[in-house]
Amino acid sequence: MAERLGRALGAVAVLTPFVIGLTAAGGSEPGDVAFRFEDPEIVESSGLVIEGDRAHTINDSGDIGRVFTVDTTSGETVGVTYWDDGPEDVEALAPAGPGHVWVADIGDNSTKRDSVEVTRVPVGDGDRTVDEETVDLVYPDGPRDAEALLVHPVTGRVYVATKGFFAGELYEAPPELAADAPNMLGKVGDVAGIVTDGAFFPDGEHLVLRTYTNAVVYAFPSMEKVGAFDLPSQEQGEGIAAPSTRFVYVSSEGQRAPVLKVLLPADIRSALAPTTTPTPTPTTTPAASPSTGTGTDDGSTTAVDDLADAAARRSFWWWAVGSVVLGGALVVLVRSLRPR
Repeated sequence: MAERLGRALGAVAVLTPFVIGLTAAGGSEPGDVAFRFEDPEIVESSGLVIEGDRAHTINDSGDIGRVFTVDTTSGETVGVTYWDDGPEDVEALAPAGPGHVWVADIGDNSTKRDSVEVTRVPVGDGDRTVDEETVDLVYPDGPRDAEALLVHPVTGRVYVATKGFFAGELYEAPPELAADAPNMLGKVGDVAGIVTDGAFFPDGEHLVLRTYTNAVVYAFPSMEKVGAFDLPSQEQGEGIAAPSTRFVYVSSEGQRAPVLKVLLPADIRSALAPTTTPTPTPTTTPAASPSTGTGTDDGSTTAVDDLADAAARRSFWWWAVGSVVLGGALVVLVRSLRPR
């Protein structure tokens, strides 16, 4: 009986992320479609890097080692970098300087890998096949499953966020990565559970981690939580890019899946805004101009902020639904393994 129960619990552990992904699709707001992946070969976008008018993405585990470069105005693929014939479980991308990305072969659903790998590859328009050295990363406390790779925009240091059910951890790689020996990761702090991707904001002082349903913003390096907000409904959201401190882009698995542009809630935008020296108070008060709302850089008003804040409050109910479904799955598995 103990052996059967062990197998059941192991199966639940593997199925949990997929159960949550299917039952908790995110908020009800559709989000603004920035573009769609038009390439039929992009079926499981699991990582996202935005570089000007180009987006880079990879398919989830099961694909050959390749990175797609997409024109963000048309959604058409304009370049493919082939870097490996048979990676084990590619799950994420992160910026690696102009024209380059880090590809993260860090997935480990069964937590059996002695080490995981990252590879810095060139990307851009046109097709190319490269043979780049992989870098091995090792956790200090045993194998972990992970789907999020982040790179600090100032130092270039590599970070991995693990995908625990109730909580995960953020680990940092050494400042200088060795290609000829394993690189031991060091724990930075605890993070949310079921993290599917993450990114640093351009200021280097904040980062965002997404799950299937919402996103959490942290101050760095303190890892104090700044805030959380619901993400729009997606088939299975597994990508996020943060090229601005005002909005993020999120991608999802699925053929011709849209990439959505999501305005950050007002309180998070305020927390991320750079501090400035106060200007002297004018001696005269200018007349106020009529206005229907507080404008933003991209033409949005506070009505958008109110929707985003309201969406964040719905996050709890999606997690509640996921928990009920997971509990039901556990009962079914255990009963199915009882001796007849």
